[in-house]
Amino acid sequence: MKALLLENIHHDAVQALESRGIEVETRTGALDEAELIEALNGVDLLGIRSKTKVTRKVLEAHKSLMAVGAFCIGTNQIDLEAANDTATAVFNAPYSNTRSVVELALGCIISMARRLSDRNQKMHEGIWDKSAEGSHEVRGRTLGIVGYGNIGSQLSVLAEQLGMQVYYYDIEDKLALGNAQRCRSLDELLDTVETVTIHVDGRASNRNFFGAEQFAKMRPRSMFLNLARGHLVDIDALHDALASGHLAGAAVDVFPEEPKRRGDTFQTPLQGLSNVILTPHIGGSTMEAQVDIGRFVASKFLDYTGTGSTTLSVNLPTVQLEKDIRGTRLLHLHKNVPGVLARVNGVLGDHGVNIDRQQLATRGEVGYAVTDASDLTQDVIDAILAMPETMRLATIKGDASGHNEHNLDAVDTGEGHAQD
Repeated sequence: MKALLLENIHHDAVQALESRGIEVETRTGALDEAELIEALNGVDLLGIRSKTKVTRKVLEAHKSLMAVGAFCIGTNQIDLEAANDTATAVFNAPYSNTRSVVELALGCIISMARRLSDRNQKMHEGIWDKSAEGSHEVRGRTLGIVGYGNIGSQLSVLAEQLGMQVYYYDIEDKLALGNAQRCRSLDELLDTVETVTIHVDGRASNRNFFGAEQFAKMRPRSMFLNLARGHLVDIDALHDALASGHLAGAAVDVFPEEPKRRGDTFQTPLQGLSNVILTPHIGGSTMEAQVDIGRFVASKFLDYTGTGSTTLSVNLPTVQLEKDIRGTRLLHLHKNVPGVLARVNGVLGDHGVNIDRQQLATRGEVGYAVTDASDLTQDVIDAILAMPETMRLATIKGDASGHNEHNLDAVDTGEGHAQD
């Protein structure tokens, strides 16, 4: 098997995959659609971060691609509907960099409250401007968190430990941690707090979620943070709110358009504004987070290719499987319509195949049937591949002691099916 890892994924992921005999190719930057289609020839596993876009055209050009791993939290850069249609598993790291993002948010809040950007710039210019003007403690001030998921809730706890009074708004009913108070609407939150930070997901419907209307509703001289996704915020509206003095400061780590590679030039309307902290999408870019993310997503790849387990898959039905395989494990991804499992078992029975154990799970329009059996022949494989409901079929062989050998041989069968 072969894996392609893009965008400086941590070497621990490379080591984990290579230790299981998987060939690994790494590239430092992101790839555009045409480059990615060409690079995926012969690739079974693709690892990306936030900049590479895995589109329907990419996935349909490589239907034998088994899995895509987002070595980050978000998966909006992957066409999940197309991944379902091609039976391509998608994994991410929903928890591994939470602490890193939270610490950056807290650092930015303190830096803006103390106007450290201004002080730092003047010192570099040789100006000694010792003054308390415009500087405040964060203790006792109000923080509004928009999106109370993994990052928002942990930020809530740590901000409260600094003495901040925390309010949050989420479209789902989330349990408040500590003394945080839930707001019934975004407008209520904006009218209540002095600092607003966004931690919502990057789905397309959230584009320009925060714009001129929302900035106008914030209290005068408030501060604003976006460490989530660049397209969530109307960057021109943010510029206007800062330039007019309505907002006292902002910290932005993500942008609507970002360079594909380290060292590329970058421009934003926010450059040159006083008390604005700009960072190059480094919320999760700590050594600790990258090690954890690399190991976590690589382990999901290995679980899937080695046992068929889809635990924490973003899109496929969840099946958690035992590592020991007696005989051959048949992994059947299929259209979720009635009677598929019965027809599979009919094929097995007609060929005299004894089932050792079996699981079935469904999710949306996709079903996933896993069968451990002995004496599987090519005739059985061909018969199941010929079923119109079959989307992808894979087999994993155990060794004589019942342990998995962790190898899959990819074969393109045409007609939209893929046997691995």
